[in-house]
Amino acid sequence: MTDAEALKRQAAARALEFVTDGMRLGLGTGSTAKHFVDLLAERVKAGLTVVGVPTSERTYHQALSLGVPLATLDEQPELDLCIDGADEVGPGLSLIKGGGGALLREKLVASAAKEMVVIADASKHVDMLGAFPLPIEVVDFGLAALRPRLEAAIAAADCGGKLTLRRDASGAPFRTDQGNVILDAHLGRIPDPAALADALDGVVGVVEHGLFLGLARRVVLAAPDGIRLLASPA
Repeated sequence: MTDAEALKRQAAARALEFVTDGMRLGLGTGSTAKHFVDLLAERVKAGLTVVGVPTSERTYHQALSLGVPLATLDEQPELDLCIDGADEVGPGLSLIKGGGGALLREKLVASAAKEMVVIADASKHVDMLGAFPLPIEVVDFGLAALRPRLEAAIAAADCGGKLTLRRDASGAPFRTDQGNVILDAHLGRIPDPAALADALDGVVGVVEHGLFLGLARRVVLAAPDGIRLLASPA
């Protein structure tokens, strides 16, 4: 295991301490969340009783193969805890998520939970969001008409940068679990995430974006010198 993967596993192990018997859990997607599901499965085998709601088909298949009891968000519309990773953690526990393409389901599950705990290695903690490209999930109808409206919305929030259509390994447009496509916004900096989120929410054709604001309550950051816990003031 590389040093980076070891740190991710340490963060996942620390977050597992927040899980108690009988909880309904949102199970995140991504490399750090994968470690959490692995460790959770070990606890389940040892007798822990939980039910998990996965945020992607990838997490669903992983958890199912490891014997973690699962449900859909329709079956468990209210969750006790959601544990997920992040691509960036900024001021006020603002997040960029969606590097793995699961942002829509991740936000739905996080919004259904009483608390969201983010797990990450310390390199994801930044002074300002935006170095990581912001995923914007959109419908695939009329992309040529949608792009200029997105660019105008981004500019109105004092941001600017290139929009690129995400592609899969074969070169075809990447498809989310909901069948949509993703435009990645290479912005460099997002001085006002709330303003950008509002601007993107107002563009017809945008299904969801990777700005997760006001959702995370705690962030577990793993660094070589130990674990650091950030908590929301609210």
